[in-house]
Amino acid sequence: MKVAIALLTSTFLLSSARADLWPQFRGPSGDGIAPAENVPSDFGEEKNVTWKTRLPGRGWSSPVFDGENFWLTTAIEIFPSDDERIELLKAEGVEEKHFKVKQVASKIELTILQVNATTGEIVSRKKLAEVEKPQAIHSLNSFASPTPVLSGKTLIAHFGTFGTFAVDTASGHVLWERTIELEHSVGPGSSPVVVENLLILICDGVDQQFVTALDVASGQEAWKTDRPAMRAAKGDQKKAYSTPVLITDRSGRDQLICMGSQWLVSYEPKTGKEIWRFDHGNGFSVVPRPVFSPKHQLVYISTGFGKPVLKAIHVDGKGDITDQDKVAWEDPKRIPAKPSPLLIGDELYIISDGGVGSCFDAATGKLHWNARIDGNYSASPLFADGKIYVGNQEGTLTVFAPGKSYEKLVENQIEGSIMASPLALDGALILRSDTALYRFSD
Repeated sequence: MKVAIALLTSTFLLSSARADLWPQFRGPSGDGIAPAENVPSDFGEEKNVTWKTRLPGRGWSSPVFDGENFWLTTAIEIFPSDDERIELLKAEGVEEKHFKVKQVASKIELTILQVNATTGEIVSRKKLAEVEKPQAIHSLNSFASPTPVLSGKTLIAHFGTFGTFAVDTASGHVLWERTIELEHSVGPGSSPVVVENLLILICDGVDQQFVTALDVASGQEAWKTDRPAMRAAKGDQKKAYSTPVLITDRSGRDQLICMGSQWLVSYEPKTGKEIWRFDHGNGFSVVPRPVFSPKHQLVYISTGFGKPVLKAIHVDGKGDITDQDKVAWEDPKRIPAKPSPLLIGDELYIISDGGVGSCFDAATGKLHWNARIDGNYSASPLFADGKIYVGNQEGTLTVFAPGKSYEKLVENQIEGSIMASPLALDGALILRSDTALYRFSD
């Protein structure tokens, strides 16, 4: 089965991705597919653990890997007293009914960690900035949720409105830093991506919504494009936290696919000029990163909070394509609002926030199976070495076989919670929990 599934995976992905690098959120191609072999599937706190490293601070960002070291972002939080917490929330204008789902800090220290891949040792710990009285965030979020991105020897750590920093991985020097003012409402979430010499950032706040590109070398703005106008009266229903994906369509057009509230938009990566837009409905607070099928020329999206709907959209359009019959198929049942979809050949896999896995025919939307995979999910699934990995907030990582019927292979348990998406290298699975970084090997 593993051989058959591997052959189904895009030839481009397998030929261009390197098994010794993991430069961005969801891996070399940004889709959760790891070009790795001999990845362990059976592990735990006392089984197949090469090392486990306790991490300072807190962050839901995934690690990235440069071939020798893992790089992670984290936020060292200094919390207020109960009375101070209430005053901070009131000062920010948070309604009292939302106090329970908000978390605040008196101060945060935005930090990057360098972890040796062989030993698990924290080689360096660099404080990038201190932020006094940062915006409140949702209780399920962290102040360091966006995954950093590697561009050669430059690491770009993005903390949303709290700061964006380019760091030389050889010297540890900060090359540049930028602050992009934005009201996230529940904290940062969109991860950065690099397209050639440009750093792409989705900035969908409650106060303003735009996509921007910064020069990787200097941090200077190359372009900025406002999002289309929205129906929603409240800014809370205009915010979003998705990560862009770069595609090349059948005609040879490069497209930067940026999912947001109400609108899915395609931009020219070099200029920010809009290619097409699609009104997906009233979904908001969108988190899942889209995935693209070169074979079917479809991009797959989840429409976010409210009631998520899974949609497959043709990418050959121009202008407003909402009424141009560009929806190949859609499904409204058991769709995730946080985990991203996973495409393997002709099958599309999802795991809902509440723990229901599903497999669809990528071309037609035919449902192959639903299965209960217990837990609450925020992290996105991973495909590695012929297996699919899904980790939940209860610290369980379930491994199952791809295919048109559900076959669970093994269920693993670690301490703590899994909020960050896992990654795989040859001979290793790397997993970040809320307190530690693990390397598992058979």
